[in-house]
This record gives sequence, structure tokens and C-alpha cells, in this order.
Amino acid sequence: MTDVFVNGNFAGKVDNAEEFVEEVRAKRRKGTLSSEVNIAYDDEIDAVFVESSSGRLRRPLIVVKDGKPLLTKEHLEKLKNKEMGWEELVKKGIIEYLDANEEENALVAFYEEELTPEHTHLEIAPIAMLGLCGSLVPFCNYSPGARISIGAKNQKQSIGVYMINYHNRMDMDVSILNYPQKPIVRTDMNEISGSDKHPIGQNFVVAISSYEGYTIEDAVIFNRASIDRGLARSTYYRPLIAEEMRYAGGLSDKIEIPDKEVKGYRSETDYRFLEDDGIVYTEAKMHEENVVIGRTSPPRFLSSTDEYNFVSEERRESSMLLKHGEEGIVDNVFITENEEGHKLVEVKMRQPMIPEVGDKFTSKHGQKGIIGMIVPPEDLPFSNSGIIPDMITSAHGIPSRMTFSHLMELIGGKVGALAGRFIDGTPFDNEKIEDLREELKSLGFRDTGVETFYNPKTGEEMEMRIFVGNIYYMRLRHLVANKIHARARGPIQLLTRQPTEGRAKQGGLKLGEMEKDTIVAHGASMVLNERFNADSVKLPVCEKCGMFAMYDRYKNIHVCPNCGENIDVSYVEISYAFKLFSDELRAMGINTRFGLRDKF
Repeated sequence: MTDVFVNGNFAGKVDNAEEFVEEVRAKRRKGTLSSEVNIAYDDEIDAVFVESSSGRLRRPLIVVKDGKPLLTKEHLEKLKNKEMGWEELVKKGIIEYLDANEEENALVAFYEEELTPEHTHLEIAPIAMLGLCGSLVPFCNYSPGARISIGAKNQKQSIGVYMINYHNRMDMDVSILNYPQKPIVRTDMNEISGSDKHPIGQNFVVAISSYEGYTIEDAVIFNRASIDRGLARSTYYRPLIAEEMRYAGGLSDKIEIPDKEVKGYRSETDYRFLEDDGIVYTEAKMHEENVVIGRTSPPRFLSSTDEYNFVSEERRESSMLLKHGEEGIVDNVFITENEEGHKLVEVKMRQPMIPEVGDKFTSKHGQKGIIGMIVPPEDLPFSNSGIIPDMITSAHGIPSRMTFSHLMELIGGKVGALAGRFIDGTPFDNEKIEDLREELKSLGFRDTGVETFYNPKTGEEMEMRIFVGNIYYMRLRHLVANKIHARARGPIQLLTRQPTEGRAKQGGLKLGEMEKDTIVAHGASMVLNERFNADSVKLPVCEKCGMFAMYDRYKNIHVCPNCGENIDVSYVEISYAFKLFSDELRAMGINTRFGLRDKF
């Protein structure tokens, strides 16, 4: 007898497990049992598993009987003429969904020609085994799965046109590519998914070579002339929002240009972009600390009544302004009301983002890198045909990662650009690389993809030939302009007296043990003196009992909470965070005492 488990729970036993499984599958295909049910027999542990729980990953396959698929040409004709739909194919048992368990009992063929009597299912299309982003990677069946996975993830971080109506939307933190292009080398998924309507990159001319060491560690070299012509330029958008809040007692915020009497009034130059209604005008070029929306609020803490029974009229400044390090141009202004009926003002800022050293780029094959240098075109190698590449990438990133699809797209893109056509790079069903190489040869280029290049400084022919072609590259949203941060001295936290955290708050940069080691190794150990003294404080410690003492400035004496007055104290330099920690321990009833001894 074989145990049967339904959704992981023991349900009973059956005599002949294989017959039982076949019977359940037959009923599912006839439609007498739900198509959501999957059944699998594990002969190693002699158990049958029936699954119908939610959250399983299932995929559709064509059912095969006696070596022939149940999906016939008549079915395909009916599908073309819209006489039949997908649901009907599933109901009739021509197509069924398998989960991971049931796949263990299945033998799936890639193509119809491969079918044998042993096969149970046929792939609808081999590309169906990949996800949406994975199936957009051309020739990806020639590269390792890990690289395709990285390439798929990178596509999700790329800058493109995420929505056509972005002008009217107030989305946080978005970038738009100024001159997006369709890829020359494409897959069937480009048509099916409609991704051409939302392009995510541009076709670059890429040379694979070293350039004076500036392509080290995945860095890429950019052509200054290409950037000047608009290559990979994008625009960064973000909104600033302010509303007129209402408070108890009939008081409310007011959007206006604050008066000079208002508490916390800024300088007049900060308000210079505001119009009479207290809102900035469009196309104003703003910099950090400039006010975008002027606003005043009632006093924060209202005492019930003062001496003469009048409430204080002094309002406070609560304008919206650009944070530290921010700048941009006012793109649009929206004035509306929120759900509570409060006045709501949204100002959309835009900032042109020109590629700079530190910006991240990637192909669809997981070959990512950041700009290491931007070079004038006259200093870049040029080919026999006068082509100067837009980008130079390192050759060391190819053999170790085995991204052959990257090289194939380079050759395919080159053929497509020269022949003026799109190249089909659909995984498992693409144009043969041999045919592409023959076509490249007929167009007057070497079929290997390499070209003779000339040294820009001497004009001599370079000893090595350089692999060059066209490939679809994407600019990722990790822009250095949005991440760059440095500070000298600045604001500190009230509780710990340590520097604040985060770029927007002018925060400090954390220096850990390993960073400390690098500075010591560099021979700049005196830098650590100020780095590790961010919250140093000198405190009196009672020499008798070792507890923190206090200084009474009226009597000009030190007082110990344990030993009383007239005590001997020593001032000890410690971190304020440690002083706070010992205070917290004392609050929990754990006393801390310091054993003092002379330094020398």
C-alpha cells in the first residue's frame, strides 16, 4: 500500500500508485477534476503527493500521447481565426499546467521533431522556460544561467521610458532616457511584451580592448563626443509636496511668502524665486537651501492662556526647500486638494543627468561596469573605416564570465547596423552565428568581428586587432550625482552627540575597523585622531568610588552622588556614547565604576 498526501497532510493509502496517478490525471484532462490539481508519484519513498495549495509555480505544456502532441494543426487554425481560446485548450486537456512536483514524472521535449513514445509533454516554445526579462536577452542559451539572471535583474534597474504620460505624473525618484532606441538584436519577446514601446537603452558602438589601464576592474571608457551628441543622457524627476494642515483651535498652515516677523525667517535671497502666492515659478533654476514653497505654521506649543488671556500670534517658518546637495529646474506646479480638503501644492523638479565618471552601465548579459574615464574622440583608437567607438570595455570580463551571448550580440548588432535590418536573437530559435559571420564578410568586414585600429597619438597601426561591434547598452539608475556625499564638520545627534546619518541630513561617513586599517597602512594614522574622536567628552570621575561626579558651578566644587562633596576628581576623556551606555546601565540598576590609574 502506498501513502497518499494531500497538500502535505496524510489522506490515506492506495493499492496501485501508478494506476491511481494516471486515473487522477485522466480525470483532470477530461475536466471532471479541477485543472489546479497536480499529482506526482515518488517511487524512491513510495508516496503519492497531491497539491492544490496556492502560491505554487506552475507552467503550461502541451500534452503528448504515443509520441504525438494533442495540439493539432486544426487547433492552431482555430486559434488564428479566434474560434478557440486558451481556456478551451486547458479544459480539453490539450494543454496542462505542471508544478515542480509533477515535472519530476514528466519527460518534456523541446521541439516536435525530438518526440519519442516515452515523452509525456512538449514545450509550447523553449523561450517559455525563461521569465520576461530573461527572454529579452538575445542568444542567452549560449551563456551561463547566473549571468542571464544578473542581466535580467539589471534590466529592471535601467533608465528608459517607464510611462508615456510621465509629464503629468508626480512619481518619486524617476529617470527618463532622453533618446531611447529599440535594440538592433531582438527576441520574439520584444514583440510579444510590447517592450519596444518602453525602450530601456541605446545601441552603442563598443570596442573590447584595454586603454592605458583605465578599463581595470570592469570600468568602461566613454567617448566625450558621443556624450556631447546625447548618448545615454537622461533627466531625473522628483516632486516636492506641501499642504496646508489644519490644527485644533481653528489654526492652520498658510502657503505664502513668510513675513520678516515670522520665527525662523530665512534670508530674502532664499525666497527670491517665490511668486505672490508663495509658490515658485516654472523653469526657475534652484540650488540647495532655496525655498520652493513658502509656508508659515502656527506656534508649535500653545500655552492655554498667557498673563493677559491672549494667545501668542507669532507664527513659525515651515517652508519646503531643496535639501543639502540638491539642485534642479522647476518643471511643473500642481495646485489641488487632498482627501481632507486641505490645499495641496506639488512642485515637480527636473535635473538633466549627463553621463559622468562613476555612472553605471550594463549590457543585457550581466556585463556591468562604471565609467572610469571620459576621453576626447581625438585620443581614442580609430578603425580602418574611420569608426571611433562610443565605449571601450575590458577584455578580461569576457572569458571568466563566459558571456558568449554578449559577443554574439556584438557581431549581430554590427551586421544589423550595416545591413539596415533587425537581427533575430530569440533564445533557442535564433539566426545562426555562421550565417551572420558570412553576411558580415559579404559586407566587407572580417567575419571574426575584429578590425584593424590605429593609435590616435602616433597614427601607427596597432599591433593587436580589436573586437568591435554594436550592442544594446543600458544606463542604470545608480547615478553618482544622487549618491556622492562628503562632509567636514556638521550637525550631530542630540542623544548620542555623534554625527547625523544620511546624505540628506549632511551625515558623517562611517569609518569601521577595516577602514581604519587601510588608513594606518597608508601611513596617515594621524587622520584617525579626529575620525575616532567624533563624540569625545571630558568627564569628572570620583577617585574614591569610581563613579561619574558632577561640577557645581555655583559653589565651584565637585560633587559625587556616592561620596558627597569635597572629593578628589580626575577628568577622563571618553566617548559620549560610552557615557550614555553607562547611564543606561545605571538606570537598569547595574552600577558602573571606573578604576583610575595614572597614564604614565
